[in-house]
Amino acid sequence: MYNLFYADGSAAQGVRVILEEIGVTYQLIQSTIDMSAPRPPAQLAINPNGWVPVLTWGDKGMYECAAITVFLCDRHPEAKLAPSIDEPQRSLFLQTLVYFSNSVQTAFQTNYYPDRFVDTCAEEPSAQRRGIRRLRETWKVIDGQIAENKWVLGERFSAVDIYLFMLTTWLAPSRGHPTTDEFPNVMRIAEAVMSRPSVQLVYSDWIAANTNPEM
Repeated sequence: MYNLFYADGSAAQGVRVILEEIGVTYQLIQSTIDMSAPRPPAQLAINPNGWVPVLTWGDKGMYECAAITVFLCDRHPEAKLAPSIDEPQRSLFLQTLVYFSNSVQTAFQTNYYPDRFVDTCAEEPSAQRRGIRRLRETWKVIDGQIAENKWVLGERFSAVDIYLFMLTTWLAPSRGHPTTDEFPNVMRIAEAVMSRPSVQLVYSDWIAANTNPEM
């Protein structure tokens, strides 16, 4: 059985969707994204940064959402959430996950947590503005990569599509972020992912708060 240190609004939600898609038994261990609040000692023992997700199984554990995604997909190939190492789409699968993690998520962090990137409080608004510009830059790259594909990798649904949806839920127009309307290919895939039962379960509160009931 897997244990997932978890908090709503975090990347742990994406990992939970993958666990649902795989169909394995797992337990959620409640944590927080509030870095000033206490986190479970067992979580900190694996990830001293204090962030979620953290995944454990048996006496082993790991952190970093993209790494956990690859690990689960490779450990459960029957779920067909990732190309195998010998398939042509494997390189694009890995490239996109790393781009999401290194570039898109860093853009979010720059806007949400500017203190991590500057020396003084006075510089934080500049970092936040740069984060917004970087969000537009990185999502535009992904939108162009998708082009006319049904899913990010082409005709095949994968964990990359789940990861894309997860990231779109962090876009906050109230903070000046772009909306998915600016990236029609991203929006198309995010909407398709949202219809999956696993996403409806894990993101039920977010969906209720962010979709128009008349649509």
